[in-house]
Amino acid sequence: MAVRPILLYPDPMLKQVAKSVEELDETVVAVVQDLVDTMIDAGHSVGVAAPQIGVLRRVVVVDVSKSKLGKENNHGLLEMVNPEIIEKSGSTTMREGCMSVPDYTGNVTRPDHIVVEFTDRTGQLRVIEATGFEAVAIQHELDHLDGMLFLDRVSSLKTDLYRRKGK
Repeated sequence: MAVRPILLYPDPMLKQVAKSVEELDETVVAVVQDLVDTMIDAGHSVGVAAPQIGVLRRVVVVDVSKSKLGKENNHGLLEMVNPEIIEKSGSTTMREGCMSVPDYTGNVTRPDHIVVEFTDRTGQLRVIEATGFEAVAIQHELDHLDGMLFLDRVSSLKTDLYRRKGK
C-alpha cells in the first residue's frame, strides 16, 4: 500500500503504549501492508512496529530470513496482530539497532527462546516458537508496542551503546 515515514527518537509517540486491535478490519490489514512495505523499502530492516509509523495499535511485522543472522532459522514473514509472548527462556546478548534510533546500536540481553501467540492478517490465530535472532527481533518489535526502545534495555549507556559508523 504505502511506505510510511519512521518516527525518530525522541518522538513522544514512541514512548506510548499501543492499543489492542479489537476488530481485524481493512484499516488494520492496510497497516500490516504499510509495515511490510516500509520494512522492505528500508532494505536492511528485519521488523517494524505500528507505533514507529505513528499508529498506536498492537501490530508488528518481522522477517529475518534475508539477514545473515536469521537466514537458517526463521518463519519467513510474520505479520502479527495483538502478539503476546506466552513463554520465554534462556538468555542471549546481541547488538541491536532500530530504524527509530538510526545513529546508535547497543548490546541488549533478552531471552533466546520464546513462544508467541498472535493473529495474522487473515484472522488466523497462530502460535510459533522462535529462537536466536528471530526471537530477539520479535521481542524488539513487541517492545515498541509497550513504548520501549532498545535504549531502555541497554544495561550501560556508557559501555554498551555504540555510535554507528559514518554517523
